[in-house]
Amino acid sequence: MRELSSPNTVADAIFGAVADHSRPRLTYYDEATGERTDLSAATLGNWAAKTANYLVDEIGVGAGDVVVVDLPEHWQTAGIVIGALWAGADVHLADADAAEAASEPRVVFTSRDRLDDHPDADEVVVASLDPFALPLRDLPPGVGDYGSVVRVHGDQFVSRSPAVEALDGMPTAEVVTEARTVAERDGIAAGTRVVSTRPWHTAPSVLAHLLAPLVAGGSLVHVANASAERVTAIADVEKAGVVLGTPSE
Repeated sequence: MRELSSPNTVADAIFGAVADHSRPRLTYYDEATGERTDLSAATLGNWAAKTANYLVDEIGVGAGDVVVVDLPEHWQTAGIVIGALWAGADVHLADADAAEAASEPRVVFTSRDRLDDHPDADEVVVASLDPFALPLRDLPPGVGDYGSVVRVHGDQFVSRSPAVEALDGMPTAEVVTEARTVAERDGIAAGTRVVSTRPWHTAPSVLAHLLAPLVAGGSLVHVANASAERVTAIADVEKAGVVLGTPSE
């Protein structure tokens, strides 16, 4: 296992932060749909590895190539973000016009309802955001379904070279250092169960609200579309040590 002080990739920092990969690392609740999906470190790592293998082997993404992730908070989004970072891409999170700011993206990951926002992208992959990653039907020609295109790829990945750029142009070492700083500020340590409603729609927010708990060795429970009372109840059930955000955030 690589030393946590000098990870080659963000994925090294995340998956090297825990010894037991059978325990939950990411739990996703959507109170609007009733979804609760629990991913162990091994399962999250498999989705991230499949994503990285797809990007490198099928698309030819290399270190520093831009990958845009225009998706809401979801466990599939987490797998895509970590996998794209692992592949050495320069990952841009899309809110208002982040996709336009990203120069010539090699791939855009988005949802069906946001396809019209990316008419000129060379490669577009749609995530179903289904609890079981079931495929979408009747996508436009040339648009890939995330669950389908990555499933055929291996669930282990070895980085060919350290990432030159990782998150919105921020090098890997800075991403990991900043994630650890944010986690310490928020009281997150190894083994901390974190319940959060905080968004991931920009590079700073994905670093602070997704990557920081995972890099610190904690586990994240992201809750969407819940009342304050329901968040409190979930935090109790999940035995959360830290609760971040409010339903309005």
